[in-house]
Amino acid sequence: MFTGIVEHIGTVKSFVHEADGNYTLTLVDASPVLPDAHIGDSIAINGVCLTVVTFTDDSFTVGLIPETLRRSNLGELKTGDKVNLERAVGGDVRFGGHYVQGHVDTVCSIVKREKDENAIDFTFELRDKQNIEYIVEKGFICLDGTSLTVTFVDYDKAQFGISMIKHTQENVVMPLKEIGSTVNVEVDVMGKLISKQVELYMEKKVKSKLEEMIEGIVEKKLASK
Repeated sequence: MFTGIVEHIGTVKSFVHEADGNYTLTLVDASPVLPDAHIGDSIAINGVCLTVVTFTDDSFTVGLIPETLRRSNLGELKTGDKVNLERAVGGDVRFGGHYVQGHVDTVCSIVKREKDENAIDFTFELRDKQNIEYIVEKGFICLDGTSLTVTFVDYDKAQFGISMIKHTQENVVMPLKEIGSTVNVEVDVMGKLISKQVELYMEKKVKSKLEEMIEGIVEKKLASK
């Protein structure tokens, strides 16, 4: 579990698709997130929860699977790219962001960025447009591992926006990205849970009503004989 409060920006050393089919990603300039590291620990890279398989004082390596590459932008990373890093939360950590699983739902593209005094307003468009139903104005969203507040939603275009304060601009990778760049998206898990509960409730109600109607028709048919 994570908070969406980025701890440090690391640098990609290598992204390798090995002969045995494994994918490995190695990061350097990562010492601030490694003092208490252990093999098997979880570290979020651009919002994706991944498992540390090896590490040194300044670098660490994680393994990836095809599902992760399909859902996220990690497969686009190149040597020298900057990435957001956050360790899994401990018991003594203040919860400054929001509940983040590190389970990316999809990616979006930056379609607009504009200055608003010392803030930057970003507009994004979802690749998998059905996810827009889980995004609400003033709700939480996690973008490349950064906990942010949604400022507007256009459900017809599958677009939404955020406004980034100066402090965040200086401590995350998004301001380094250009128009058209992809960003990892994890929608608020509470929205997904509520949506599923409502869906299951409505299915149950419709099924119950349908069964009731069928029983009524059958009873009428039997009574008429």
